[in-house]
Amino acid sequence: MLKLQSFANLMLFMISALCIGPSINAYALNIEAVKEDFLKGDYKSAILQGEKIIARASRSDTVDELYYILGLCYLKDGNYLRASDIFEIILNEISSSRFKDEAKMSLGDTFFLRGYLDEAEKHYREILENSPRTELKPQLFYRLSQLYFRKGDARKGKEYIDKVPDGFPINERIKIDAQLSPAKTSGDIFYSVQVGSFRENKNAVNLVNRLKVKGYNAYLEEASGRRGERTYRVKVGRFADRKDVSDLQIKLSHEGYPTKICP
Repeated sequence: MLKLQSFANLMLFMISALCIGPSINAYALNIEAVKEDFLKGDYKSAILQGEKIIARASRSDTVDELYYILGLCYLKDGNYLRASDIFEIILNEISSSRFKDEAKMSLGDTFFLRGYLDEAEKHYREILENSPRTELKPQLFYRLSQLYFRKGDARKGKEYIDKVPDGFPINERIKIDAQLSPAKTSGDIFYSVQVGSFRENKNAVNLVNRLKVKGYNAYLEEASGRRGERTYRVKVGRFADRKDVSDLQIKLSHEGYPTKICP
């Protein structure tokens, strides 16, 4: 009888191994497939696969990487609200995630891209204050520099861009952004081309994204109207030379955008 019970236990163990083993392997393969699509820039496919896995998984530390990748995919795809929700899950519901700082920085990015600069700054600074040895310092310094340039504070923008290490591997777009920033101007005056002004933030963000796809250094600025209402202005470029900005204005006008030069 004992031998029969032992045999039964062994069979149960083998069946469990057969059931659990492939599911773990499939889970790992699915994550790799999501990563692959993300790296290829196929964000919609990565989102589709990632959401299917998330729907079947528990919110535990074992899926924090998948949550993070999925949040980045939504961020890249322009769905800032869904990206924000996912980064919040990592921060608030996955207690010992390896991606806490990364998620907080990316959450700050969702505010930055929607034009809520004060909220973005708060998230970036909290990482620096709470994790003074974080490896994300170069990325955070760069983000803060661009944030202050967008606010029109060239002095602080230059202060933070100077903190980015020379050896930090910055991609070509970041290099271009840095070259066009007020840090390269004389004094605090620079010129840009305004191509739109909106009451709805999402309309301004959509235009910024379309211009970026075309290779323009586009960004959004918040402003208050005469009655205190908030408007969102879309601008392109930051130049010290009036002639350079005039050339850009002509080019954008030929493409059908309503333009005006702003100091």
